[in-house]
Amino acid sequence: MAWWKAWIEQKGVSVKSSPHFNPDPDAETLYKAMKGIGTNEQAIIDVLTQRSNAQRQQIAKSFKAQFGKDLTETLKSELSSNFERLIIALMYPPYGYEAKELYDAMKGLGTREGVIIEILASRTKNQLQEIMKAYEEDYGSSLEEDIQADTSGYLERILVCLLQGSRDDLCGFVDPGLALQDAQCLRNMRKSPARALRTASRVRPTAHWRRPCSQWGAGTHDGTLIRNIVSRSEIDLNFIKCQFKEMYGKTLSSMIMEDTSSDYKNALLNLVGSDP
Repeated sequence: MAWWKAWIEQKGVSVKSSPHFNPDPDAETLYKAMKGIGTNEQAIIDVLTQRSNAQRQQIAKSFKAQFGKDLTETLKSELSSNFERLIIALMYPPYGYEAKELYDAMKGLGTREGVIIEILASRTKNQLQEIMKAYEEDYGSSLEEDIQADTSGYLERILVCLLQGSRDDLCGFVDPGLALQDAQCLRNMRKSPARALRTASRVRPTAHWRRPCSQWGAGTHDGTLIRNIVSRSEIDLNFIKCQFKEMYGKTLSSMIMEDTSSDYKNALLNLVGSDP
């Protein structure tokens, strides 16, 4: 059973580790791409979208060791707009990125409930434990307590139950009907966070058939697009692409080409990979 699960997981991955990887020349390439006047965005795309997250972390360490600078901060100073958001998202450790998204959804005035629902209702118990650990390490507070402070009523109770591991991880079971509802629900998340919660709370944690963007044609939700592509690229994005095409009659890459542009578009297409 273990080999079968590993094979399935590998089939779903759109971004794999680069063979014969060496972080030092990659770090040097990134340094040269940002040195002096102007930035070689394509060089940044070629390196960071074609390496696994673990490899990106090694590149960041090499960059610091060779040039005495923090790679993420250097990228922030050189890039802008959605392209910057995407590239910086790639530089977070997986659970650190999701912790950041949850923190950003709760800080300041108002709470972006849809983001919280999307993340917490679609992760396994072990993943949620790692996210909670990263959240406390990065922000010095309890994710559960912060959610309790920012939500109330039925929504609060459901989210706290999810964090406490009250739902079973029924690994290997996918209910196509619930998965379809989940993808449609994410599409309409802006209209009804409550409906998103009702649907996502019934979906098995392994049924990640998500549409990585909502409301195509009515203005792309870049935050949702970035979050889902980055977080699923090393898990099951290839499966999501197949479900996307079946549901909407177009490939995910074709929609990205229509709704995004420039370096942002090129980086997204690299992460998504070839069409199913």
